[in-house]
Amino acid sequence: MRPLLRAVGLLWMVLWAHAAQAEKLRLVADAWPPFTDASMPRGGLATAIVTTALQRAGYASEFEQVPWARALLGVGEGRYDVLINAWQNEARARIGQFSVGYLNNRVRLLRRKGDSLRFDSLADLHPHLIAVVRGYAYAVEFDGDTRLQKVPVRDFSVAVGMLAAGRVRLTVNDEYAAHYFLQRETATVREGVEFFGQPLSENSLHILVSLKNPRHAQIVAGFDQAIAAMKADGSYARLLKDYGL
Repeated sequence: MRPLLRAVGLLWMVLWAHAAQAEKLRLVADAWPPFTDASMPRGGLATAIVTTALQRAGYASEFEQVPWARALLGVGEGRYDVLINAWQNEARARIGQFSVGYLNNRVRLLRRKGDSLRFDSLADLHPHLIAVVRGYAYAVEFDGDTRLQKVPVRDFSVAVGMLAAGRVRLTVNDEYAAHYFLQRETATVREGVEFFGQPLSENSLHILVSLKNPRHAQIVAGFDQAIAAMKADGSYARLLKDYGL
């Protein structure tokens, strides 16, 4: 009888593993280049990292790009399995399980190369014009400081162009995003600016797996292990390089 039970147990494990392998996870994110953007190769850097890690963990996936509020609601309701680009907070932890952080988002200031301006506190920035992208949230204290002389512009390309031309003293962006967009600027702009000072904010980027998926803990564990393996074997670094980072 025991050999039969063992055989049944092994068969169940094989079938369960096969079901996990065959499951196609529904991934979702909003448009946030270069991290998540359906128009970019492999859906952007974060999408490429996440789909690669999930594939190594045994999961096929499909990606849909929707506005942020719809993505978050869909994960909470179980219409999507995985939110690709989530920062941690308590409200989101009530609808999903977070993975380990797989990217760090550091919001940093940029100045003209050779500028001696120092930045130890926001008060140091009050006398200077700062180009910011209209509608962006950068960091709580920075966004709420009404004494900062912010110059709203359409996008980062305009902001960094104004910086290189000396029309503003500073601009600001996520470090990865700035590197990505600077590669698409002229050499004059690209080589004429530099990051400086401490980050205005720093957040780790995670996947958020819907608690409506009964295998959410297994998916997160597999993803975490795959990310660690990718960092160890160099494939993680190669993905960053593919996106010019």
